[in-house]
Amino acid sequence: MSLAAARPAAALAGAGFRRWSTYRQAAVAGVFVNTVFGVIKLSILLAVADSAGGTVAGYDRIGLSTYAWMSQGLIAVVVINAWTELADRIRTGDIAVDLARPVDLQLAWLAADLGRAVWALLSRAIVPILFGAALFGFRVPGNPLVLVLLPVSITLAVVVSFACRFLVNLAAFWLTEIRGLVTFYFLVAGLLGGHLVPVQLFPGWLQTVAYATPFPAIIQWPIDLVTGQATGWAVGGVVAAQLGWAVVLLGLGRLVLSRATRRLVVQGG
Repeated sequence: MSLAAARPAAALAGAGFRRWSTYRQAAVAGVFVNTVFGVIKLSILLAVADSAGGTVAGYDRIGLSTYAWMSQGLIAVVVINAWTELADRIRTGDIAVDLARPVDLQLAWLAADLGRAVWALLSRAIVPILFGAALFGFRVPGNPLVLVLLPVSITLAVVVSFACRFLVNLAAFWLTEIRGLVTFYFLVAGLLGGHLVPVQLFPGWLQTVAYATPFPAIIQWPIDLVTGQATGWAVGGVVAAQLGWAVVLLGLGRLVLSRATRRLVVQGG
């Protein structure tokens, strides 16, 4: 990225942070909801582990606690829910204004999303994780490489999530209504990404399906670094795989956007 492009991107990231930081009551409510569901999720997982003799799929009780609270903390950071902001602007025609601006459309939305993610990390992730660590235990990574790569992994998780959501929203150029598609994406990404239960608990065939998609790169793989599911060379492999998905999906997003833009020009005369 050139310096000329980096400056507006940084400004947009700051704007994204400031925009979402105004919703402080929503952040407090989100922390409460994430914490409650964290307790429910962990209780179910611990019951499964107890029935299996204390460990399940390589997770002990502390590992399950770490997974539960990391997954609850990250959900607001990476956003896998029904995001339709871009699709709404396409539907109303406001996207034409965005395309006329002297900033790359994909870069602008990505920068704003990264700013939002920073706010979500500070306001929505830290408190549930600290709560869970204090009451149920938490596995702090002892590998210095994990501590170095974890921020990179979380950042790439946000980028992969954005790239997926960007592609889904671009479908609005061809479809009149995409709420059904967005809901389907939310359900599939939540399941195959490892938000509901760890991917390691899936049957073998479903694990294969999940790992063939980018969704574990959004939730499961950053958590694997913390829980110790990824060790040795696999630590670097996780981040490399996330980077690969980010490059592929962003590139695909640019291709689809270019075709959608030509469609918009033709429809607009």
